[in-house]
Amino acid sequence: MNIINIFPVVLFLISSFDMSVQEQVRIPAEITIAFKAGNAAELSKYLNPTVELLLPEKEDFYKKNVAEAILKDFFTSHPTKDFIIRYQSGVKNDLQYATGNLKTENGDFRVYFLMKKVDQEMLIQQIRINLENGK
Repeated sequence: MNIINIFPVVLFLISSFDMSVQEQVRIPAEITIAFKAGNAAELSKYLNPTVELLLPEKEDFYKKNVAEAILKDFFTSHPTKDFIIRYQSGVKNDLQYATGNLKTENGDFRVYFLMKKVDQEMLIQQIRINLENGK
């Protein structure tokens, strides 16, 4: 058997493994519900003690309580109408991420968040919220 015959088999095995990892990855429903409701207090239950926020007017690393206040201000300024996770994936279940669409009364946003396992618990390490049109 030569390399040309093995290559498709290797690709199939890699893609099958990747799909099985993706099927196991599930972002907790409570995170989706918190985004949908614009509930920073509920979302903060899943924040790492230090989290990176990248919002339209704020970008830095913040302590959990400060990040919660910033998210609360964001949700107050942009009352939510809906949130849908569009894609989620993970790497060996120690690292998970998701992208979604957040519809607010003041425009639509693309949301990305990264979760990492810390002491057997998946916690949000980063939240990025950008206007849907990229501005």
